[in-house]
Amino acid sequence: MELKSLTEQKSLLATLAPGKRARLRRLLFEFGPGNGTLMLLPIDQGIEHGPRDFFPNPASKDPEYQFRLAAEAGYSALACQIGMASRYYPDYAGQVPLILKVNGKTDVPSSAQALSTCNASVEDAVRLGADAVGYTLYVGSPRQDEDLAQLRTVREDCDRFGMPLIVWSYPRGEAIEAKGGQSSFYAIDYAARMAMEMGADVVKLNMPKINPDKDKDAPAPYNEMQVDEAEAIRQCVESAGRSLVVLSGGSKVDDETVLNHTREIMQAGGSGVIFGRNVWQREWSEALEIIGQIKETLLSSVRRVP
Repeated sequence: MELKSLTEQKSLLATLAPGKRARLRRLLFEFGPGNGTLMLLPIDQGIEHGPRDFFPNPASKDPEYQFRLAAEAGYSALACQIGMASRYYPDYAGQVPLILKVNGKTDVPSSAQALSTCNASVEDAVRLGADAVGYTLYVGSPRQDEDLAQLRTVREDCDRFGMPLIVWSYPRGEAIEAKGGQSSFYAIDYAARMAMEMGADVVKLNMPKINPDKDKDAPAPYNEMQVDEAEAIRQCVESAGRSLVVLSGGSKVDDETVLNHTREIMQAGGSGVIFGRNVWQREWSEALEIIGQIKETLLSSVRRVP
C-alpha cells in the first residue's frame, strides 16, 4: 500500500455526505499542515489519566496552555471533552478546529471491563462549532455490547448533523490480554477493522508493538507471522479500508522516536498523527520546535507521492 495521494484523499471525501465532507476537508486542507494531512492535539488526558500527566510540565495543567499551543502552532484540530470545550474553546473558535469527545472514563477502575460512557452529544458539538466528533470504543471489552449500542446512537446523530465521526479504537479487556495484549499487532489490527466497519470516518489507533513473547498467544495466523513494526502499521491502515487513519505514540518519548513514528505512519498510508503528551509535556519553545519538525515530516511524506 503506497502513501495516499491527494487524489485518493479527495476520492475518500467524495464518498461522504456534504456536511461531513466540508468539515473534514477543513481539517485536511485548510488548517494544520494541510495538503491532505492531519495533525491532531488530544487534551482529554485529565479525565483519562488524572492530573498526573501535567507534572512533567506544570504549565500544561492550565488548559489555556494547550489551547494556545494548538492555535499558535497551527494544528489541524484539538480534541477535548465538553467542559473544556465549553469554557475555553470560545476564545479560539475560528483559530483552530474542535473535535468534541462525547464519551470518557477515568482510569481508577480496572480496564478489564472497560466502557467509556457518553457525557455529551453530537448536538453539543454542533452548538460549540466543532468540525468532528470523537468517540472511544473499547474493542474486546466484556461490555462491548453496551459500547456498540452507544456508538450506534452517536453514529446516527453524526449522520443526521453531517458531523465526521472519529473513533478512538482501543483494544481492552481480559480476553484481549490473554491473546497477546492491547498493543499487539493482532489487537490493533482488529481495532482498525472494527472501527471502520462500525462507520468511522477517521480511525485513531495506538502504535502496534512487536513482542514475540506475547505475540505467540495471539490467534492464528498472527501467532506465526514474522512482521516488523512498519509492516504491522501498514496492515492496520489497510484494515481500516476507506476510513482515514491517525496513529499516536502514547507516553512521551524522545524526538527521534516521535519523528520516526510519524514517518512510519505516513509511509504506511496513514493520514497523520495525534500526539498529545509528546508535545504538551514539553516547555513552550521545545514544544513549538518538535511541532515544526512533525509538520515538516508530514508534508515531506506527502510530497514523495508521485
